[in-house]
Amino acid sequence: MQPKYISVIGGGRCDAADYALAEEVGRLVAEAGATLVCGGLAGVMEAAARGAKEAGGTTIGILPGHDRTPANPYLDHVLTTGIGHARNLAVVSSGDAVIAVGGGYGTLAEIGLAAKIGRPVVVLSGWRVQNDEGADGVWYATSPSEAIALLRDALGDDDRPFEGEAAGD
Repeated sequence: MQPKYISVIGGGRCDAADYALAEEVGRLVAEAGATLVCGGLAGVMEAAARGAKEAGGTTIGILPGHDRTPANPYLDHVLTTGIGHARNLAVVSSGDAVIAVGGGYGTLAEIGLAAKIGRPVVVLSGWRVQNDEGADGVWYATSPSEAIALLRDALGDDDRPFEGEAAGD
């Protein structure tokens, strides 16, 4: 059975607080037995990959260009796309769910794309999304552990357990 894939999105530049949040998210994703997917560059992407890698997890980075050189050093698998910001769809589509940490307009676009294709999104810091009907499929967390718990609940109808867990947990 395939493990879950969790996409972690956020800015290529971030402050120390968001870096620490993303690193802890990455660690928790790895400890849950999921594969971490990110945009593969610096900032939040690097922090999340670092946390996952240091916890023994598997990491995938999806880069905007044709060159692997800008990839952060915590990635097991680096995919180049040559499609610039359009790679944001590949990042969120590759995850069973998405966690957003900080970020700018690229992160906002990823949140919207993820919600549009039906991926659960948990925002840990940064953007707040709402319209007249609310924001279906988007939740807000105040800590990395709450973000993981919200994703577990959101993915509850998926019959694939996190790797290493028994079905029905």
